[in-house]
Amino acid sequence: MVIERTKDEVIIRLPAYVDTEGLQRLINLLYYKEATAKSEATQADVDELAKEVKKGWWAKNGGKYIK
Repeated sequence: MVIERTKDEVIIRLPAYVDTEGLQRLINLLYYKEATAKSEATQADVDELAKEVKKGWWAKNGGKYIK
C-alpha cells in the first residue's frame, strides 16, 4: 500500500488482490466522511430528519406491509 498526499488530495494505491467488497465499504465510509465534513448539523437535527423521512415513508408505503 502506498499513501501519497498532494496539494489537493490524498492518493491511496492498493494491490489488485485486495478484497473489493471490503474496499467498497471503506470507500462508502470515506464518501460519507467527505460529504459530512463541513456539516454543522447536530445529532438532534439528524434524528429529527430521520424521523420525518421514516414518517413520510410509512405514510406512503405502510399499507403494503400492514393489512
